[in-house]
Amino acid sequence: MSDTKVVRTRIAPSPTGELHIGTLRTLLYDYALAKKNNGQFIFRLEDTDQKRYVEGSEKRLIETIKDYGLNWDEGPDVGGPYSPYVQTERLDIYQKYIQELIDKGFAYYCFCSQERLDSLRASQKAAGHLPKYDQHCLHLSKEEIQKNLDAKIPYTIRMVIPKNETIIFEDAIRGKIKFNTNDVDDQVLIKSNGIPTYHFAAVVDDHLMKITHVFRGEEWLTSTPKHLLLYRYFNWEPPQFAHLTVLLNPDGKGKMSKRSGSTHARAFLDDGYLPEAMLNFLMLLGWNPGNNQEFFTLDEFVKEFSIEHLHKKSPVFDRKKLDYFNGYYLRQKTDDQLFDLFKKFLPQATDNQIKTLVPVLKDRLVKLSDLQTQTKFLFEDVEYDKDLLLKKGTTPELAKVMLTKTKELLSNFSDIQNRITNLIGENNWNVGEFFMVFRVAICGSAFTPPVVDCLPALGKESTLRKLDIALNKLS
Repeated sequence: MSDTKVVRTRIAPSPTGELHIGTLRTLLYDYALAKKNNGQFIFRLEDTDQKRYVEGSEKRLIETIKDYGLNWDEGPDVGGPYSPYVQTERLDIYQKYIQELIDKGFAYYCFCSQERLDSLRASQKAAGHLPKYDQHCLHLSKEEIQKNLDAKIPYTIRMVIPKNETIIFEDAIRGKIKFNTNDVDDQVLIKSNGIPTYHFAAVVDDHLMKITHVFRGEEWLTSTPKHLLLYRYFNWEPPQFAHLTVLLNPDGKGKMSKRSGSTHARAFLDDGYLPEAMLNFLMLLGWNPGNNQEFFTLDEFVKEFSIEHLHKKSPVFDRKKLDYFNGYYLRQKTDDQLFDLFKKFLPQATDNQIKTLVPVLKDRLVKLSDLQTQTKFLFEDVEYDKDLLLKKGTTPELAKVMLTKTKELLSNFSDIQNRITNLIGENNWNVGEFFMVFRVAICGSAFTPPVVDCLPALGKESTLRKLDIALNKLS
C-alpha cells in the first residue's frame, strides 16, 4: 500500500444484536489511526446475514457508539461520497463485480443441494479430512450451467481457489503469515438468495470505499487468503491487515464470554460505567504507549496511538482494573456533573436527596448502578434479622438503650453528627458497637455508606420509624 494514500479505516458491524465490547475496542483503534493521520473513519453496516438480522439493531448500534462519544466521517446516517453504506442497498454493485469474476473464470455457479453438501462434509470429517467443497460444479459446461439456470435450480456462486499455492502477507501486528491454498475452501461469494457473503461484500466495499487499513479480530485470520485472492483477481491493491488479539475472560481462561458477565458495550453503560472510563480501559487492552501512563483522554490516545505498539498476546478483561478506572473518572467529576448522573440512576430520589448524597457517596462509588443498592434504605424498609443488630456482640438490652436514647436525640434533627458523637461519649459506649447497631437499624445492612451523613436524605420521620422497627425486633 502506498504511503501517500489518505488513511481511511472502517468499522462494519452486523445488525444481528448488541455491539460487542471487542468490536468497540476495534472501533477505537480504527478511529485513532484515522484521526492521527488526518484521515477518515467510516461506519458501514454489514447486513448480509439476513437470517440473524435483529429488527432495530442498526439504530441501537449507532446510538451505543455515539453514547461512547465516538463518531464517524461517513456512514448510513451522515452519508458520504461512497454511499450507500448499508450492504443490502448495494446489491446491484455486487452483481456487477461477481459477473466480472465469472467472466474471468475466477468464480463459478454451484448447483449442489444442501443435502449433498452435508453428506460430503460428513464423509470428509469421518475420513479425518479438512471439510471443503470438492469443486463438483467447477467444470460444468456453459450448456449445463444455462440448462440449470433455465430450470431455476437454486445455486450459489463460489470463488476458484488455486491448487497448492502459498499465500504470503504481512500482518501489521503478527508479521509475515503464510497459508497454503490446499487448506482453503472454494468460498461461497453469493448465497442462494442473491445476497453476497461477508467475504465478497467486504472486499468489494473496502476497495470502492478506499479503505487503507483493516483492523479485525484474529478469528478472521484464516479468511485473509481468500480475501487476498479476490484482490488479486480484481487486480486491486489490498489494504493493510491487522488482526487483533481476542479479549480473555477475567480468569484468563478462554475468549471473553457471557459466563463472566455481559459482553455487550451497551450493558456497561447501563451498569453505570462512564464512557470515558470504558474507552480508557479498552485502549490498554491490546495497546500500550511505551511508558507507564495509564490515563488518556480520547484526544491524547489519538496523539499517542501507533500500530507498532499493538500487542500480540491476548489481554485479560480485568474487571477490577475497569472498576479502578471508573472510580477514578467518577472522582474527577464536579458535584454538578454527578448530580445529573445520580439522577439518571436514582430516578426515585428527589433533587434534595441527590444533593445530599453526591458529596457523601462520590468517593465510594465503583459504578453508578451501585447507587440502587447503597441507597435502598432511603426508599424502603429493608428486611433484616434481629441478630444482625447484635453482630458486634452487643446485648439486646444495651442495643435497646442505644436506639432509645438516639431516637430521643433525633427528635431534634440538627447538628446530628456532633450530637451523636457526644451521646456516645457521655454513655461510654464502644463506637464500633454503637454504629453497627445504628447502621443496621437505619439501613438493614452491616455494610453501608456513611449512615449519619445520609440521614438528611432519609429525613426525620423515616429515621425515627426505622429506629422503632429495630426496637420492636429487640423487644
